[in-house]
Amino acid sequence: MSTTQTLQEKKLWVLVSSLKENTSDVGLERIAPALNDLIGQWHSQGKFVWSGSLDNNISGMAIFEGTEQEAHKFFEENKKICSDVLDSYLYQWGALPFLSLL
Repeated sequence: MSTTQTLQEKKLWVLVSSLKENTSDVGLERIAPALNDLIGQWHSQGKFVWSGSLDNNISGMAIFEGTEQEAHKFFEENKKICSDVLDSYLYQWGALPFLSLL
């Protein structure tokens, strides 16, 4: 399989985010419109599978489909919006074995 083929292969990706220690409600309110727009754009393209908060309400997860290049683009766009409020990490679905139980 060529590198180009690998980059163009669509896969499931997981973006895990958690509130930074010093995050305030004002910070969350400030990023909400831009973050909702970003997710809406990806959702309208049929790339989003699911997104939402986890039980502890300080962490969230977004699961989406895309090529490696698309996933990194989404991650960078997300960081531009959220980096001062959230810590975020991008994983390929298969890299997190516990997700296969879902």
